[in-house]
Amino acid sequence: QLDRIIGEITFHYPETKDIMRQWSLDEDFWLRRIAIDHQLMRKELTDTDLLAEVICNNFGQTEFFINKAIGWSLRNYSKVNPDWVRAFIDQHASQMSSLSIREGSKYL
Repeated sequence: QLDRIIGEITFHYPETKDIMRQWSLDEDFWLRRIAIDHQLMRKELTDTDLLAEVICNNFGQTEFFINKAIGWSLRNYSKVNPDWVRAFIDQHASQMSSLSIREGSKYL
């Protein structure tokens, strides 16, 4: 998957994190989705500051694939750090879609 390939590049070349920040604001929702999902499977190596930033950049979206990606990223990371995900959802619940909350909370 492209998001995992991009994730590998970003992991090994941290200077590319700025590109993920830019993509998270792009008009093309597929680029925004890659920015949200690119850290899947990073587990304890997840850059939570970057994850939070790209997710927050996409609050208020009506696009199904964006809201699903937010939930999917949070759900995946909750397997490693449920306290962080719980706190993130609690802090931002009023800005998040019900789909993102439901998906992100699945394993909490």
